[in-house]
Amino acid sequence: MGSQSELEQRLVDLEMRVAFQEQALTELSDALAGAREEEGRNALLLHRVLEELKQMRMAMSTNPITGDASQEPPPPHY
Repeated sequence: MGSQSELEQRLVDLEMRVAFQEQALTELSDALAGAREEEGRNALLLHRVLEELKQMRMAMSTNPITGDASQEPPPPHY
C-alpha cells in the first residue's frame, strides 16, 4: 500500500509541475505578444520619423538656410 501512496504523490507532484509550466508558458506567450505589439508601434513611429526627416532634408535642399540672423529662431531660455 505504501507503494500506491508514493505513486499517487508522485503523480500529484507531476501534475503540479505541469500546471506550473503551463502557467509559465501562458505568461511568456502574453509577454511575447505584448513585445511584438510594441515593436510594431515602434516600427511605425520610426517610419514616420524617417519620412519627416526626409521631408525636412528635401525642404532644406530646396531652401537652404542662409547666414541671416533674422531668419533664425530665438535661442532657448533655460
